[in-house]
Amino acid sequence: MKITCITQTVKDIACDALVVGVAYKKAGQQKKPVFSSVAQQVDSLLEGLLQEIYADGEFKGEVGELNTIHTFGKLAAKRVIVVGLGSVDKLHTRAIRRAVATAARHAQQTGAQTLALACTLENSEINKEEQVQAETEGALLGLYTFRKYQSSHLNGNGKHVQAVSLLVEDERDPAVQAAMHKGITMAEATNFARDLVNEPPNVLSPAELASRAVTVAKHFGLEYEVLEREQMQELGMGGLLAVSSGSAQPPKLAILRYRGAPAESKEHIALVGKGITFDTGGISLKPAERMHEMKGDMAGAAAVIGAMQVIGALRPAINVTALIPTTENMPDGSSYRPGDILRIMNGKTIEIVNTDAEGRLILADALSYAVIKEKATTIIDVATLTGGIVVALGSAMSGLFCNDDELSQKIIEAGQVEGEKFWRMPLDDDYLEQIRSEVADIKQTGGRYASSVTAAKILEHFVDSARWAHLDIAGTDFVDNKLPYQEKGATGFATRTLAAFVLREAEQ
Repeated sequence: MKITCITQTVKDIACDALVVGVAYKKAGQQKKPVFSSVAQQVDSLLEGLLQEIYADGEFKGEVGELNTIHTFGKLAAKRVIVVGLGSVDKLHTRAIRRAVATAARHAQQTGAQTLALACTLENSEINKEEQVQAETEGALLGLYTFRKYQSSHLNGNGKHVQAVSLLVEDERDPAVQAAMHKGITMAEATNFARDLVNEPPNVLSPAELASRAVTVAKHFGLEYEVLEREQMQELGMGGLLAVSSGSAQPPKLAILRYRGAPAESKEHIALVGKGITFDTGGISLKPAERMHEMKGDMAGAAAVIGAMQVIGALRPAINVTALIPTTENMPDGSSYRPGDILRIMNGKTIEIVNTDAEGRLILADALSYAVIKEKATTIIDVATLTGGIVVALGSAMSGLFCNDDELSQKIIEAGQVEGEKFWRMPLDDDYLEQIRSEVADIKQTGGRYASSVTAAKILEHFVDSARWAHLDIAGTDFVDNKLPYQEKGATGFATRTLAAFVLREAEQ
């Protein structure tokens, strides 16, 4: 899809749909529309029609609300789609991103092939570059579909959007061009992560996931290596080896390295992503209902690979290593069992209670590798780790566990910029009692209560003195139904947050 910036008279923009954003401002009990200069010009060309539909209550300006107006030759655009941006006092990039995604999806579903976007507001607290980036991301994220295994790759009307133009004051402005490029990069990486999660498990095996990580590395000039079973045995990776023992597919540990700063640089970030390409629960077998969704148990790995795609493309001045431990969790005569005791790479032992709590085991080895071999100073792991976090936070936010206040705030702020919400959860040592074992250093699970917290406390045993954050994205990695702004399936959650965090760290 082609995305460009244009500077053109509103009346002369030839496209199938011109998307115009309109916010509102409260005045007592009333809401008054807030038009950008483009919206004002459109309203004038349509003889006050935008003001009229607002006054008649046909359009209130809520985020993602739509109203389509046919222009009948008064503009070169065939129709105008007015989309709500919400309250101007609370305007944020997430609202712009969601509004544009909703409008773009609607335009495509109604046959549009060319779009022009004019959803930025002057005199907003959000600068124009952030608004342009959000517009760009919204269009690409909203137009995403996964249809490669269907007979037709097109949407239901046989057409799809082929070109998007962003209407800006000066198309030659380097800052605006950079914002558009950043938005394209962020959105394409997110959609790449969505593709990985949406792939069927008979296609995306551990070897294939590692191969696609390597393909990203080659394309963006990253260093890479893939550790095999024999190397894991030499390193003492008892967690990854045990989880993989019941699968016919060999485990892999893909490592991608980006070096944007001198080797002696003190700051070294490690991103670790859980890569269970299919999770049956192992011996502690899951119920059959919804087991097919367990192909997405590698969403953390997908987010990390996607983030490395952004990092490789934008080249920040910082050193980053990605670690992707990947395997299947299958029942077999050689599977690991409840009651087993495993030794992780850093030497600590874990008593197995439930083989369906496998993610923390493969992460334990990867976290240990980040500390021992990579000497990482900051570690962020991402995983669809617990059902407990879904009970706690639903699908609106992901859980954030962190041993450093500053790091926690930086991740939350990066997520806010990219429209991904995190809620910090406790890491109190009071929870250690639940994972105390009488036969090993720790127990693999702490039971039903506070399960997401005890899982994080287990991971904490493998990060040594590094600044560390654990993102439990089990409730946000996947949507069950189509939404006005999003396709059913994978969301690519955390891809943009990780990338934004790294970019901001490099700038500082």
